[in-house]
Amino acid sequence: MTGKCNIVFGFFYLVLTAALGPVMVNNLPDISAAAQGKQAAMAPLQLAADSDFENQETLEPMTDGEIARANAKALLALNAQLNAIVPNTAIKGGPHAHGNLEALLNIAVGLVLLILTIGTRFKQAISAIFILGTLLHSGVLYLGVVFGMGWAYTLLETGIGPVLILLGLLLAGIASVMGIKDKMA
Repeated sequence: MTGKCNIVFGFFYLVLTAALGPVMVNNLPDISAAAQGKQAAMAPLQLAADSDFENQETLEPMTDGEIARANAKALLALNAQLNAIVPNTAIKGGPHAHGNLEALLNIAVGLVLLILTIGTRFKQAISAIFILGTLLHSGVLYLGVVFGMGWAYTLLETGIGPVLILLGLLLAGIASVMGIKDKMA
């Protein structure tokens, strides 16, 4: 398991992450419906505030209960809109972006490993660390965010995936210092 494995894995993982992008976007909740619900709930509250909290039908001051109901409806509608937006943000900043980046990192590291003149076991360790780091980071993000597998978040909380990616980068840097031969020497 040297650079070739990372290149092959990286390209296939990039295809997977790119293909899941449209699938994720098509399965998002309808934000426009939530926005319309928010607007419908906020309109009476805005009207009440504009009229100094006077009941428009009786022209009497609104009761505390009427004000509380208008506030509660507006807050619940605003919360529904925010909850509809959260999956969009989670997908953009989560598995899709990290998956693409980690796929490209595997390809780049694979190419570097192919040209380094270092020991095979060191190359194999770096290769395995990058693949495992990718699967334990963006791979687990896909399981949790896209496929709704809540148990995957337990793995994310360990932070092992990002730590492995950083360790792989550090080891690749060390391997580059050791294994890139200067043509002038």
